[in-house]
Amino acid sequence: MKDCNQCGKCCIKYGGGDLSPAKNEIDLWEIFNPEIFKFVKNGEIWFDPESGVRLKKCPFLELAPKINSLAPNKYTCSIYLDRPEDCRHYPSLIPEMIRDECEMIEAIDLDKPKQAQRRLDLLMKGSRPPGYS
Repeated sequence: MKDCNQCGKCCIKYGGGDLSPAKNEIDLWEIFNPEIFKFVKNGEIWFDPESGVRLKKCPFLELAPKINSLAPNKYTCSIYLDRPEDCRHYPSLIPEMIRDECEMIEAIDLDKPKQAQRRLDLLMKGSRPPGYS
């Protein structure tokens, strides 16, 4: 399994309203991060604060500056430390990564998915809640 290369596929795929933040996350944003909370509507995220229309992608996903014109696109998250838990926990399963064409997957991971899952679980240990298995 490779390290994340910031391809943005996961954020692009799930950034258009496919995330379900917990109520306590939204409550914390309302108090401490109004710049995030303004994109919340009726307990759901990523709505245009002006029109109220659901956005097609996360408003906090940013294209990183390229080191040269041939370099692949890389993305950053401008709310990384305050991102929704769904974002923190992704990726969680090898089949999910395969489905989403995650660029962390290598050929050996496809041949040995149980071993790959163990590596992924170790890699993501710091991003998952205690007791996650």
